[in-house]
Amino acid sequence: MLERLRHLPRDTRDTLFLLLVIAWVLVPQLGRLPLWCSALALAVLTWRGVLAWQARPLPSRWWLLGLLALTIAATVLTHRTVLGRDAGVTLLVVLLTLKTLELRARRDAFVVFFLSFFTMLTNFFFSQSLATAAAMLVALMGLLTALVNTHMPVGKPPLREAAATALTMAALGAPIMLVLFMLFPRLAPLWGMPGDAMTGRSGLSSTMEVGSIAELALDDSIALRVRFDDAVPRQNELYFRGPVLSTQQGRQWLPLRSRFPERMRDAPDLQVRGAPVRYQVTLEPHNRPWIFVLDAAADKPDVKGMELRMSRQLQWLADRPVAELLRYSASSHTDYSAGPMRRTAALQDYLELPPGLNPRTMQWATELRRNAQQAGDAPQLIEAVLQRLRTGGYTYTLEPGVYGVDTADEFWFDRRTGFCEHIASSFVIMMRALDIPARIVTGYQGGEINALDGYWTLRHSDAHAWAEVWLAGRGWVRVDPTAAVSPGRIGSLQRLSAPRNVIASAMEAVNPAIWFNLRAAWEAVNNRWNQWVLNYSQATQLDLLKDIGFASPSWEDLGYVLLALIVLSSLVGAAWTLWERSRHDPWLRLLRDARRRLAADDAPLAASTPPRAMADLLRARWGPDDDRTQAIVRWLLRLEAMRYAPRRQQGADLAALRREFRQLPWPR
Repeated sequence: MLERLRHLPRDTRDTLFLLLVIAWVLVPQLGRLPLWCSALALAVLTWRGVLAWQARPLPSRWWLLGLLALTIAATVLTHRTVLGRDAGVTLLVVLLTLKTLELRARRDAFVVFFLSFFTMLTNFFFSQSLATAAAMLVALMGLLTALVNTHMPVGKPPLREAAATALTMAALGAPIMLVLFMLFPRLAPLWGMPGDAMTGRSGLSSTMEVGSIAELALDDSIALRVRFDDAVPRQNELYFRGPVLSTQQGRQWLPLRSRFPERMRDAPDLQVRGAPVRYQVTLEPHNRPWIFVLDAAADKPDVKGMELRMSRQLQWLADRPVAELLRYSASSHTDYSAGPMRRTAALQDYLELPPGLNPRTMQWATELRRNAQQAGDAPQLIEAVLQRLRTGGYTYTLEPGVYGVDTADEFWFDRRTGFCEHIASSFVIMMRALDIPARIVTGYQGGEINALDGYWTLRHSDAHAWAEVWLAGRGWVRVDPTAAVSPGRIGSLQRLSAPRNVIASAMEAVNPAIWFNLRAAWEAVNNRWNQWVLNYSQATQLDLLKDIGFASPSWEDLGYVLLALIVLSSLVGAAWTLWERSRHDPWLRLLRDARRRLAADDAPLAASTPPRAMADLLRARWGPDDDRTQAIVRWLLRLEAMRYAPRRQQGADLAALRREFRQLPWPR
């Protein structure tokens, strides 16, 4: 096989190489394309490779027209349109692969090249990760190599020669790319379509159905990264606040649906104490307007390009969904109080329960309140419920099974097992049954520090639900009932994890530290990519102008700087061209100057006349005994000898000949 590969005809070798590069471009798309499109693409590329390998003729145009009609119909049936991102990428992949079946001439190859370049760019519509960028960099070099190879029509040049030329081209273009990346005005998001903002992504939701966060905990991808400016709070204080849920409908919890008018509802009334905790957050896109901050942030987070507001439940919200990587700074206080200090009518919203549900929980609450020692004492009632969680045989698990509508009854009396949302939901229902205002807060808790870059990483598996109860004189107080069932979930890095794949399980079986260190290194590199590339936004561009001396930069200033760099680059390029021209074969340039001097005497000299022929012509015109003739002839013969004589016979260097040239009696 290898021997045959070395002796393949030029056309076959080039075709197979191009098909291999196209397959590399398409591989990241296979999981996003419809199944029929992925199968068709692989089948067509394989078919074209077999035809090239066996030197068989390409299919007729009728085959291509039939396949094109079928694929357009399949696209319409799959996407209900031929417009938009998903349908457009599907059609582009179909057109690219079908075009390889009519790859007969250089013109067809160029069409395939340009379709491949565009298909390569569509990968960034779906992912801008470092892995995608690295894969597409390899694809770019492959396409450039194939393109350079196409412009080398003579013989069978090795692909490594074309690859070296392609690498040189890419290296020469890299400075231009860097300048355009830093200064070209960018539209956010850079890679995306208008419909992308409505595409659902993994993350917390504005509602919570009991069991939904357990499903989210199976996702080990990163939700946000945090870097603290000063001392890091204790891990059991790392609660990053998200949606607050206050209205129950069976198994589902929803945002507050108050029966009180807006003016009668309680204000946040956030009071903070002690020194603030300052930190930087890099938030992954989740297509929701939520800005996650450490509980609780009294000051508005510094989010450039967005308007923020704090809800009555202390949640910070942006004026639009977070559809791209977002970096912001914030300051929070872990010691705070919020809400009214004495009972108000609006707190009734946090006591509402659907009638007829969880009868056993209601009965237990009634019995608990009958206890004379605990009646009306909210802290003691809360402690009694938490004590039951600690000692009642309750367990913390990712697989508690499917709950019915009486979720609290099933948790407290039947299953005695659940994930954080089962525990928090049952606890809040019990609090309300005890006439204690309560609500559910969702967000992220804990995380782990990456020792390589100092960032705390919070994953979707760190999604958490906890409770807040209202106490007279204290306002809203966080109570995390999960800590009573599983203290390790809150106070350490202990997490319930989903089953690993075969490779990850094998690595962890050999040495868990190796797996942990490899993941930490990869995530540190990814974080640098996020900070320096994906998070290079419009605001960062203006900050760059401030750093170089602009007091209040604008987009006009950005354009001026870019224009100045273009002009400067043009001048540098012109100077380089002049210098290169001056360095281009100085011997030929000196011969050209001599020819010009003799042409002033109307000597019939061609552009290719060598020095000896010029000397013979000079003798014929001026006579062999003329002093001027002899001086110029000697000089011309020395110039010829310098070029063509053996090195030991060369009697002068170029600098000496150039000096003598200026002193010779040339005709004027």
